[in-house]
Amino acid sequence: MRKPSGTWRTNARYARSIWGQLPSSTMEVLKQLSRRLCLSVAGGDLLFLDGKWYVTHSGLLRIAHRRRCSCIKTVIQDRISDPQSGRWVFKATVYKSPRSRGFVGYGDADPSNVSSLVHGAEMRVAETRAVNRALRKAYGIGLCSVEELGSLPSRSVLPPPKQDRSCSPPMNGSGNGHPRLRDRLCLLIRKHRLDAGLVKLYAAEFCGTPVLRDASREKVESFIAHLAEWAERDRDGLLCKLNSYSPAPEVSA
Repeated sequence: MRKPSGTWRTNARYARSIWGQLPSSTMEVLKQLSRRLCLSVAGGDLLFLDGKWYVTHSGLLRIAHRRRCSCIKTVIQDRISDPQSGRWVFKATVYKSPRSRGFVGYGDADPSNVSSLVHGAEMRVAETRAVNRALRKAYGIGLCSVEELGSLPSRSVLPPPKQDRSCSPPMNGSGNGHPRLRDRLCLLIRKHRLDAGLVKLYAAEFCGTPVLRDASREKVESFIAHLAEWAERDRDGLLCKLNSYSPAPEVSA
């Protein structure tokens, strides 16, 4: 297991490479998270959005694994769920040990409190939120998890864009390329074996532009964070979403 001091140094270096120079108070929070919980920025355990740190589902599961969590049980709350309207409520119970009485968390999701990008997957979102809340109670984690947000915040702290005209294709409306963002996106595509063409179509819709090259750096950064989180949490669900962008097969008369 990596030492807490090593985790902190790695996190600080990686955070600055992504988000630039962060306020000292923000870095102090990161230091405490690194040393107390051994959460990794590079591993996708933490996201910095709208000036705040958020823990991810994968980060919470890693904490549970390291601390030898005994069991996690989830149950649909039928009486207050409404499948017809896409509303789901789950109860999750985390047992830290075989003799633990359990820590309970509830999660709900419906089309009004999830991103439009995951409409149709409200049941899975609700279960994930319930598990996250139960895990946060069990291990005393005060951070909100990113999956509990209705959608990704519209702003995140980003490094200043570099002026590099030699890169193609560009990823913002000014025509200036951002190799760091493009390389991170390519790494995600290769790591999770995704279809690059479908990812570009999805990214353009996510960013609200006809093509990805017209998107702002801020939007592309948000998309990359969203894609990374979804791929780690539910790759099959992500593949279903990407496949919706595939052209419909032609039917011969």
